[in-house]
Amino acid sequence: QVQLVESGGGLVQPGGSLRLSCAASGSIFSINAMGWYRQAPGKQRELVARITTGGSTDYADSVKGRFTISRDNTKNTVSLQMNSLNSEDTAVYYCNAAVRTLGAPWGPWQDYWGQGTQVTVSS
Repeated sequence: QVQLVESGGGLVQPGGSLRLSCAASGSIFSINAMGWYRQAPGKQRELVARITTGGSTDYADSVKGRFTISRDNTKNTVSLQMNSLNSEDTAVYYCNAAVRTLGAPWGPWQDYWGQGTQVTVSS
C-alpha cells in the first residue's frame, strides 16, 4: 500500500500565501511524476502543477507566475508554494504520484492520491 498525506491547507486572505506539502510512504519502489490537482465546488478536478523526477515542471495557465512546485526525491515529498492567492484558487487540493510498488517494481506506473486539503481564499 502507498499513502499520500497532505498538509498546509487553510484559510487565507486574498493576496496571501500558503504552502502545501505532501509525503508519500509505504511500499514504494520508485516514483515518477508528482503533482497537485484541485477541485472547486461544481467543477471537475484539474491539474495545478506537476513535476518529474528530473525536475521538469508543468503549470496550469491560471497559476503560472504565482505557484511553484518542488520535490525532494530522497524524502518522496512534493510541495506547492502558492502566492498571490485569489478567490478562484479556493478548492480542495489533492496530491498525486505515479508509483511503482515493491510488489511490482517493473510494472506499470500506478496513480495514487492523497485525501485532499481545503484551501479557502476569502476576506
